[in-house]
Amino acid sequence: MLAGIDDGPPTREGSLALARAASAAGIETILATPHVSRRYDNHAAQISGLVADLNECLAAERVDVEVLPGAEVSLMRAAGIDQQELERLHLGGGPWLLVEPPTAPGAHDIEERVAMLQAQGHRVLLAHPERCAPFHQDPQLLAALVRAGALVSITAGSLIGRFGAPPRRFALELVREGLVHNVVSDAHDVVGRPPEMRGALERAQLEPLSDWLTREVPAAILAGGEIPRRPSFVAPPAPRAGLPWRPRRSRLRKTLGRS
Repeated sequence: MLAGIDDGPPTREGSLALARAASAAGIETILATPHVSRRYDNHAAQISGLVADLNECLAAERVDVEVLPGAEVSLMRAAGIDQQELERLHLGGGPWLLVEPPTAPGAHDIEERVAMLQAQGHRVLLAHPERCAPFHQDPQLLAALVRAGALVSITAGSLIGRFGAPPRRFALELVREGLVHNVVSDAHDVVGRPPEMRGALERAQLEPLSDWLTREVPAAILAGGEIPRRPSFVAPPAPRAGLPWRPRRSRLRKTLGRS
């Protein structure tokens, strides 16, 4: 959402276009979650300043969307960040930290790293695990993290195959197993990664969960309140498995800092 600091819009005009598209899609509040990683060495003060500037611009342009500060912190980078800085990277100033697990195969210490963050007082929200090879290799690992208090956020586009068939299948399996707590747009621009959520949920036949996934749980995360109970709903079965997932080469290169 913030211009020029990671792989989002490169200019303020791009940020405005993204905000307008979000408003047209019925989105009222946007969490700016720029990457904080080895590749994108962003900082809380920088993010907060850009959010304030963008909100002023949105008000001047009469775009009825509020942007709140946050970050998507690489799990592999988090241990090297000062605790006070990590707290300032929480979503909207609340207790939750959005954490990006490694996407490449072979990561063996995810559970330990998440537990360390939790022991330090951070409540952990896991970003797009349906696109992370370690969870494909060991689905029980994600279930264990949820039992230990982590929440799971998936990308709406994953539900309709925007990232390929295996992430789509895995995302739908996670919803069916009750391991998904919110769905986000993960928007980067208005064309390739638009701010779409409800349309994807409808296409995935998950509309009965839409308010819970896109409004009720996100509101509780921002407020630091109790996560509301999931509505009673049996999700449709995921499509049958095909070939095992392999990250695309371009995406694999990005795992040095982001996905």
